[in-house]
Amino acid sequence: MMRNLIPKGILRKVLLPPTYGLHLTRGAEFTVLSVEVWSTCLVVNIHVESAAGRAIPEIAIEDHWGTQYTFRDSASVGSRNLQVFTPSVPPGTRSLTIRSTDDANARLVVSFAVPLMREAGEAAKAPVSRPVRLRRPA
Repeated sequence: MMRNLIPKGILRKVLLPPTYGLHLTRGAEFTVLSVEVWSTCLVVNIHVESAAGRAIPEIAIEDHWGTQYTFRDSASVGSRNLQVFTPSVPPGTRSLTIRSTDDANARLVVSFAVPLMREAGEAAKAPVSRPVRLRRPA
């Protein structure tokens, strides 16, 4: 039976990797497909190669702020594994890095660019424009 892993809150962004995020070691073989940024948490979508008999990938999430992302839950369906971490990204976060922790040395799997996101209720600011003066060629 699969648990309901749809987080409470608002789905703010789905981040796609800029490169093929394949991770391959003796203990794990998986690909990070996406990261869902919810207002309450992050959901990492993983494809586990040869899922039969493979353990759930052990990963960690890092950002440049040093935020402590805590693993909360996981569910697998076939070769797909979803992992939930809290909290969500703090305002101003520009990137997320997924690392494999399946061995003694945490290895980089893939990094994601995080676009600027407004906080809930924050209005979009109109760009400031200035008049442009055209000069005639001399």
